[in-house]
Amino acid sequence: MSAREPVLSVRELTVTFPTPRGPVRAVDGLGFEVHRGRTLGIVGESGSGKSVTSLAVMGLHTGASITGSIALGGRELTGLSQRDLNRLRGRKMAMIFQDPLSSLHPYYTVGEQIAEHHRVHFGSSRRTARERAVEALGEVGIPEPRRRAREYPHQFSGGMRQRVMIAMALVCEPELLIADEPTTALDVTVQAQILELIARFQEERGLAVIMITHDLGVVARVAHDVLVMYGGRGVERAPVDTLFAEPAHPYTRALLDSLPRLDDSDKEPLRVIPGSPPSLLTPAPGCAFAPRCPRPADAEELSRCESELPLLDGPTGHPAACHFPAYGGMAP
Repeated sequence: MSAREPVLSVRELTVTFPTPRGPVRAVDGLGFEVHRGRTLGIVGESGSGKSVTSLAVMGLHTGASITGSIALGGRELTGLSQRDLNRLRGRKMAMIFQDPLSSLHPYYTVGEQIAEHHRVHFGSSRRTARERAVEALGEVGIPEPRRRAREYPHQFSGGMRQRVMIAMALVCEPELLIADEPTTALDVTVQAQILELIARFQEERGLAVIMITHDLGVVARVAHDVLVMYGGRGVERAPVDTLFAEPAHPYTRALLDSLPRLDDSDKEPLRVIPGSPPSLLTPAPGCAFAPRCPRPADAEELSRCESELPLLDGPTGHPAACHFPAYGGMAP
């Protein structure tokens, strides 16, 4: 794989689930790339399709119809057998889940679980795998790793369990790491430690990282590039500094406006995005954000927004799926 070739390339990804009320298209025509040594932050409200996207990349959906292209290091993953995907998961790509306690088996020690992960992919002996597990726990900052490798998940704090998950994810030295809300339910100090740990491993190993979060503060801290999702589609993509300085899509601007500021008055109510996320059972023919969009529009513009689907288009490196994007802070 050349230095310019992305570690992960996703093109026109669509994920559809059958339901008693009809098909639900949870992800619709999504595309992005992640390069070695860079972090892509994927942000959006709950139900926007962030986690569905990550599970599609990992090949962990059951019963879903997946179309489009997912290429890891140039190898197409869509349509691969579960046997082939199992060989890639953990070895070439790994994932840190939101709740480490439910992701770790309660009946096995953390050392056994990490060692088994190493044995599956490298065929190493039990002794070698155990030693590698102890090393991995030490690498993620767990004190007395040899002793703690013999303990069970319930004997670890939330932050330490997340460190165990990072050790398990990285013990086989994958090229791509997906972190799905890795700091949820952790206090602010532990959140910072976990993010710094992921950033350190990325720098040391040249990892490509996808950081899935609803926390724009996390995105500002760790991401190089940002993809904003709404209603299963990508609505804006830009370098992180550009996105925060000049958001072009009204949804992105609304997300940023909803962040509390230090200069806000104690009596000033928190800013919210009015309305509700769109129904994926009955998607609108036009822009999914149109019913919630605060941008003033005349009848002709409103009709276009409600009837014509905007494409993710615009300046190189900063496309926005909006008929009237506000590049440079002003709409055309």
